[in-house]
Amino acid sequence: MIISDVSIIDVQTGKVQPHQYIVIRKDSIIGVFSKNKISRFEAQKNLNASGKYAIPGLWDMHVHFGGGEALIQENKNLLPLYLAYGITTVRDCSADISNSVLEWREEIKNWRLMGPTIFTSGPKLEGYKSVWLGDIEISTAEELPKALDSLDGLKVDFVKITDNTMKPELFLEGIRQATKRGYKVSGHIPSVLTMEDVMTAGIGSIEHMSYILRAATKNEKEIAELSASGKLKGRELSTKILTDFDEKAALATYKKMAQNNVFVTPTLSLPYLLSRIDEDDHSKDDYLQYIGKGLQKTYVGRVERAMKDDQEAITFRKQINEKSNALLPLLQKSGVRIMAGTDGGYLNSFVYPGIGLHKELQLMVQSGLTPLQALQASVINSPLFLNKTEYGSIAGGKKADILLLNENPVLDISATEKIHAVVVKGHVMEQSDIKASLADVKAKTAKGL
Repeated sequence: MIISDVSIIDVQTGKVQPHQYIVIRKDSIIGVFSKNKISRFEAQKNLNASGKYAIPGLWDMHVHFGGGEALIQENKNLLPLYLAYGITTVRDCSADISNSVLEWREEIKNWRLMGPTIFTSGPKLEGYKSVWLGDIEISTAEELPKALDSLDGLKVDFVKITDNTMKPELFLEGIRQATKRGYKVSGHIPSVLTMEDVMTAGIGSIEHMSYILRAATKNEKEIAELSASGKLKGRELSTKILTDFDEKAALATYKKMAQNNVFVTPTLSLPYLLSRIDEDDHSKDDYLQYIGKGLQKTYVGRVERAMKDDQEAITFRKQINEKSNALLPLLQKSGVRIMAGTDGGYLNSFVYPGIGLHKELQLMVQSGLTPLQALQASVINSPLFLNKTEYGSIAGGKKADILLLNENPVLDISATEKIHAVVVKGHVMEQSDIKASLADVKAKTAKGL
């Protein structure tokens, strides 16, 4: 295929190269050429993209497929939503249907299933009696190698460790051992540990801004000790974190994170939505026509808890959200690699697979990043985290995952929603294909399939 007369956006610099011709064979880009050099190629398909802008396909670096066996098909129905909205790659950060996700990963890789390329952690590591379903639960150092052996057997793409019931020292040892095996480790930070603790152990990425806010305090170690002793918890602990915020301390910590190559996935969408759930009713969103009833039921718990908050709690959660989001420019200034991820899917109320990534990018810009920095978070930093050098730009040798847009998103980030066509592994989805795909998901959802 040849994509003709397109303006290519260099997402490294934001510069536009007009009137370019992208030559694709199978799932790879052969090269990018000017018009006078294109005559030597013969193409089965020529896609006229005059007046359109090309960027690499978008990545959503934090999604969840889950809800148990009864919801496997509803989760599978989400895959076309990602492609329809130009998200050609997702990073699955674990839930309770890992075997199905691993099957989809291979089927998509071998063109037996249409969907975004999936990189997955498989089941995450947790302590005994975690609130999360589908984890590998461990409580002793002796169990850790066996847990990692099982992840080796699944051929997972990275390891995720979270903090619900995991013992702090075992959490750190998990990072150390997984890193020794060559894995990037993604995780939360237990309240009794500091950013310094997890950095020293070798963590690769921090998920969610709440941990980034805690690391921006004058004395994070003191806060960790107060949490460990039980003297501060809940709202009191959060108030202490807000009160002790210090920009100089934040910049010092964030610069260390950059030096230690620690990435951050802010996942702004869910906290933003829940902080405003009292004033924004999402129960009638049009997009719910694509989300199965079973998955919608998993939204209820978070929403009901938030709706029970009194006015003081509502005001406080907005303060926390605004303060957390305001840290994005500090992370960027410090050199921390930010990745774009929604936390969308199972459990996470009204954060929708597909369109949700576009809303996440818009929140990033609203929080102080430039449109170009937000794009880089999705299409450059995301593959960089997983060492996937075949992605990240439109050039010879790169994967043919391309988003064609009607407008330039470097000027206005909302232009990522103005999709002309999506090229995934060298196969083009034009507007008719996108509409048919969405109609199919809608029909399946309506029938409960």
